[in-house]
Amino acid sequence: MDIDVLGALNVRENGASVAPTAPKPRQVLALLALYVDQAVPVCALIEELWAGRPPRSARTTLQTYILQLRELIAAALQKDAADGTPARSAKDVLVTLPGGYQLVSSGGSSDVREFERLAGMGYRAMDGGDFPNAARRLREALTLWTGSAFADVHAGSQLEMEAKRLEESRLCALDQRIEADLRLGRHRELLAELTVLTSRYRTHENLHAQFMLALHRSGRRGEALEVYHRLRGTLVRDLGLEPSGRLRRLQQSILTVGPESLAPVGTTMPSMAPTGDTPLLQAH
Repeated sequence: MDIDVLGALNVRENGASVAPTAPKPRQVLALLALYVDQAVPVCALIEELWAGRPPRSARTTLQTYILQLRELIAAALQKDAADGTPARSAKDVLVTLPGGYQLVSSGGSSDVREFERLAGMGYRAMDGGDFPNAARRLREALTLWTGSAFADVHAGSQLEMEAKRLEESRLCALDQRIEADLRLGRHRELLAELTVLTSRYRTHENLHAQFMLALHRSGRRGEALEVYHRLRGTLVRDLGLEPSGRLRRLQQSILTVGPESLAPVGTTMPSMAPTGDTPLLQAH
């Protein structure tokens, strides 16, 4: 079974889609697909479908959705059965467990797993100072995203939470990929991308710090300072916060030193490594 959730939901068995069009069975499949090869409790599926207000028939209705999914899986298995008898049954693919269900991949692909594998390789390369490899691996990880996670699924509380977690993981990988590119002196190549990203993430300090560095290294100090003032205005107006001390220090550095002094590759310089859930400028 091959699974994509980093964008539109796409679950395939023997190359054939097994994703239903009806919203609630689609929710069930999305949650099972995210946790492929792991047990998903019935209570988690019910919470996803009915958000703490399940009908009395919730378990029976859930069983109906599971049967519908198995019918789609059975049709996909039958399609590739040479003698008309599939090697596996739908119940082997969507397994009933005590208190839950499990979707079995049987060695198939998962874009979430592949993203986490590649991103992990990129982070380790960053830690080891191997910036070319870090940039390459993180770029490969990010290309797996074709849109927001579960983009075409009506998400309940469980999927919404998981979509936010995955988006944070994507932003972390993006942050580190840009950091690797800055370390490699690709500041001019990053300007167009960072223009778009800072417009989209208007309060994200790290992206703005990276944009400031890229502009300053490109000899555009005035624009780098304008990025700082625009961010400060947004933070004060929307959140009632001032920029972090580290970002203010970056602003002062831009005011007082030339681009060749602020951020040559391979020397001590402001870095944008993520620190927890809210990435901020970090010196090292």
